[in-house]
Amino acid sequence: MVLKIISPERVVYQGEVESVTLPGALGLFMVLKDHAPLVSTLSPGRVVYVAGGAEHAMVVERGVVEVRDNEVVVCIS
Repeated sequence: MVLKIISPERVVYQGEVESVTLPGALGLFMVLKDHAPLVSTLSPGRVVYVAGGAEHAMVVERGVVEVRDNEVVVCIS
């Protein structure tokens, strides 16, 4: 699946990932390939993704995520 992390200034990350864990408004949740479509706001926390077998993380203050058709788009401010 493809993960895109974007801010108003630039594309922070774009690439193939195996999983993404996000700090949703109601708690942490994980997205895997073929996940059901969803939209959620993000709370302060860490976005953790696994790409090429390695775990990567970045801190977010707030944002929105959309999951659709094996694409995860994270918009951060």
